[in-house]
Amino acid sequence: MSKLSSVQKSYLAGFIDGDGSIYVRLKPNDSYRYGFQVAPYIVLFQASKDEEIFRRVCSLMDFGYLRKRKDGILEYTIGRTEDIIELLIMIKPYLILKKRQANLMLEILKKKKSVKNKADFQGLMDLIDKFRDLNYSKKRKRHKLTP
Repeated sequence: MSKLSSVQKSYLAGFIDGDGSIYVRLKPNDSYRYGFQVAPYIVLFQASKDEEIFRRVCSLMDFGYLRKRKDGILEYTIGRTEDIIELLIMIKPYLILKKRQANLMLEILKKKKSVKNKADFQGLMDLIDKFRDLNYSKKRKRHKLTP
């Protein structure tokens, strides 16, 4: 990915700004230390009728996977932390609409590495909850650890 031209990086940023999503979920999971799995994602969407072109766009990235949804939408998902960081650092200068989400994601992924106790994890959860306001989520609830 490091060999992408500035035009290709700006194209990916524009695609994500328009037909993409940057978000992180807290998935309840008792096998994790604080009862939640932190699951970051970058997802690009496109109608199945444009599959050939979409595959070319996705081939610019060396990671992620493509799936066809039952509703005729193609979904390209990037979920590995290292891949998300690499992509965001590369395209962040070109993002317009989702620059705040990119900055917040990078802050969350950095904070995740430094969690040492319950208070640190609650701080991480509070950061993750900020995506609610940035991504127009009406259903997302605020998360609190139980004492």
